[in-house]
Amino acid sequence: MILATTDVIQGAIVEAHLGVVTAEVVYGSNALRDFFAGIRDIIGGRTGSYERVFERGHRDALAELEQRAKSLGANAVVGIKMDTGSINVGDTGTLLLITATGTAVRLRS
Repeated sequence: MILATTDVIQGAIVEAHLGVVTAEVVYGSNALRDFFAGIRDIIGGRTGSYERVFERGHRDALAELEQRAKSLGANAVVGIKMDTGSINVGDTGTLLLITATGTAVRLRS
């Protein structure tokens, strides 16, 4: 399966456009991680624990996108866009949201 942010794959011929595919990954917050991130916010610097969460989230979203494209008979997804956000859950915390969207295509073999 080819996953690309570009709209075309150089040298490949698109045989069929199979539709838009999306994938969403949601992670709950972690009190300990939030505490240390708050300290980093005060003293400055990168927050490695959240960087790892987002890195894992991007991988998981792309894997889900690939599975959904395969279920349509695709062998590639082009024009992939990734987005991140948050969902507030009242006073109890925040959920991290990562989405991936692309066009499932079948490339000529």
